[in-house]
Amino acid sequence: MQTDRGYKCRITNIVSLTEQEKLFQLRILDPDERNLFRFRPGQFLMLQVPGYGEVPISISSSTSNNEQVELCIRKAGHVTSVLFDAQKGAHVAIRGPFGSSFPMEEMMDRNVILVAGGLGIAPLRAPLFWINDHRDRYKDVHMLYGTREPSQLLFTYQFEEWEKINHINLHTIVEHGTPDWSGRTGMITELFSEIDIDPENTYAIVCGPPVMFKFVCNYLDKQGIPMNRMFVSLERRMHCGMGKCCRCMVGSTFTCVDGPVFDYWSVMNLKEAI
Repeated sequence: MQTDRGYKCRITNIVSLTEQEKLFQLRILDPDERNLFRFRPGQFLMLQVPGYGEVPISISSSTSNNEQVELCIRKAGHVTSVLFDAQKGAHVAIRGPFGSSFPMEEMMDRNVILVAGGLGIAPLRAPLFWINDHRDRYKDVHMLYGTREPSQLLFTYQFEEWEKINHINLHTIVEHGTPDWSGRTGMITELFSEIDIDPENTYAIVCGPPVMFKFVCNYLDKQGIPMNRMFVSLERRMHCGMGKCCRCMVGSTFTCVDGPVFDYWSVMNLKEAI
């Protein structure tokens, strides 16, 4: 579903994840609208902070949970800075959902590799929730997640749940370790040495810094995974979310309107997309 419908919401909880990122849990005020609201993994919302403007934010929650909408937000501008000062109970509004989504049904009965760099894990939570809701319909699922430093890892409180309850094979790495970090250090592509890839039966979902796309997707391409079975999210380019400001324009393509989810074959044909 894609709609310009607006919903008034109340912030029901705020979870501080790092110094720069917080998870905002919203509840749509009107019960009928709450029941009506639907989205697909990979889509985004326009989040309105009354009096200050609106920003596009990817949806980080489960498609099966109508009780709350979760948005993982980095403090990176005027609107998000105001939002970071908001308290539980404050009112905001959302419009949407907008944009393309990951083809989760197409991936069923196959292996799935999710690769996230930094804040890129935020839009990948929705497909993770989807897989968990239909876990028996997916084969091996690997989650590869890397950040620059250990303190930048998001959703660490869910790692054990993903591994032990949802049977997700989680692999984490940081570029620069700290004295108390006992995990892996290096680039995220080094995690591929820990998994066996069956290219005939594997899909990949990738989200993170643009430079990561090239290295990750090129590696998967060399392993034999077809480009039309690799999906990336180019949401970092978005600004107005409606194709009006042209800041996300690549050639004749608006990533906010035509994306943010593209298969890698399409991305390779978008000059300077990554």
